[in-house]
Amino acid sequence: MSSAIIIGSGIAGMATALRLRAAGFDVDVFEANHYPGGKLHAFELEGYRFDAGPSLFTLPELVTELFGLFNEKPEDFFQYHRKTSVCNYFWEDGMRFTVNADRAIFAEEAAAKFGVEATSLLAYLKKSQKKYELTSPIFLEKSLHKIGTYLSKDTLRSLTQMWNLDIGTNLNSLNEASLREPHLVQLFNRYATYNGSSPYLTPGIMSIIPHLELHKGTYFPVGGMHSITSSLYQLALRNGIQFHFEQKVERIIVKAGKAVGVKVKEKEHLADFTVSNMDIFSTYKKLLPEQKHPERTLQQERSSSAVIFYWGIRKQFAELDLHNIFFSNNYQQEFAHIFEQKNLFEDPTVYINITGKEVPADAPQGSENWFVMINAPGDYGQDWDAFVLQARQNIIAKINRILGTDLESLIAVEDVLTPPMIEQRTGSYRGALYGAASNSKFAAFLRHPNFSRKIKQLYCSGGSVHPGGGIPLCLLSAKITSELIVSAS
Repeated sequence: MSSAIIIGSGIAGMATALRLRAAGFDVDVFEANHYPGGKLHAFELEGYRFDAGPSLFTLPELVTELFGLFNEKPEDFFQYHRKTSVCNYFWEDGMRFTVNADRAIFAEEAAAKFGVEATSLLAYLKKSQKKYELTSPIFLEKSLHKIGTYLSKDTLRSLTQMWNLDIGTNLNSLNEASLREPHLVQLFNRYATYNGSSPYLTPGIMSIIPHLELHKGTYFPVGGMHSITSSLYQLALRNGIQFHFEQKVERIIVKAGKAVGVKVKEKEHLADFTVSNMDIFSTYKKLLPEQKHPERTLQQERSSSAVIFYWGIRKQFAELDLHNIFFSNNYQQEFAHIFEQKNLFEDPTVYINITGKEVPADAPQGSENWFVMINAPGDYGQDWDAFVLQARQNIIAKINRILGTDLESLIAVEDVLTPPMIEQRTGSYRGALYGAASNSKFAAFLRHPNFSRKIKQLYCSGGSVHPGGGIPLCLLSAKITSELIVSAS
């Protein structure tokens, strides 16, 4: 029986472990923290429960199919429901809009609200769907770095349609040409942040992302996002995967050009295959210091990070839902500050996630648990204490203006997460949430592959390698990685 060691128990690490175990491997997972899940974690603060990291759930089948690998019914262990509305949007000029999860209803309501043609919105979304269908078999479901990927019918079909993917223009230019109305342009520009990029730099192909929300759907897991972690962890335990917590891997052991295991607290643990679920930059710099590094890949621009406030609010706001966005008045300047100046814009776009809207027990009666996030640059040695004070003041002022409230007086409990803290807790280089940014049309091809070109039997999964960050792509990364290992064993 073949064996594998997984370094890190993030969502991709656990999914890789499960897939390899289902294929008959002995699997050990080494995790530096005392808990599984990486960024997909949760905590409580004086009666308020918070999901600490990712808050958007799409493509639930990528989770549920993992249970099917072991002939288990996913609904016995993991439940979720589809949301009828995607997100509530707020602008400083008084405009408010709720995006319906049904794209036909969305198009009708948006047309009436913003004075545009419903047919043009539907055409945009249908083109988004076509891009997704053309690119998913190549860019998302297979390794871009294996010649066999380019010899399939799907690849040939996609290559003949490259002109239709809007790779040569940026997302903002595409949206301005297609949508025109400024509120709608900003709404659809926001999808660049789903992979930590700027809509003024990332290619127009990123317009595939609305298809996931307005056709595939958005969902809420019963028990919150952390239930994804907890249900997969329990699935792993039921099926014999061994977890070693507070066991920080110090080195990947390489002998004769082959990864043969890891060193933890001066003890060697050997396996036929080694998979790093760590950030790829940290994998090379910390675990493979003596090996040749793919410097061009490691020097790629990092994605955005975040400053997150966890606030217990002594009030309930009927106008808010699970997902809420308060837009900046100058989106372009906000992204320039993040990616060019490496600081925070004075008028940030604010995202508020309130799981208490779905699970009332997540907050005391009459209260709400607010996960309040703004996009931020990575950690380049800035004064984060000063940034946090500035951000807190600007966020509260913005919410007060738009909702007509006195938020400061309603904050019962508070915690904060910054880019340096994200790096410390998860190993993500500079606190980047998605590894490398996608601010160029070649970004997808420059991501590190799911295997090492130089070291045999060393593989990689997670948000910093192909196909990218976010829960769905991390789960697809695990699928690609495990298939490569199984075929090599």
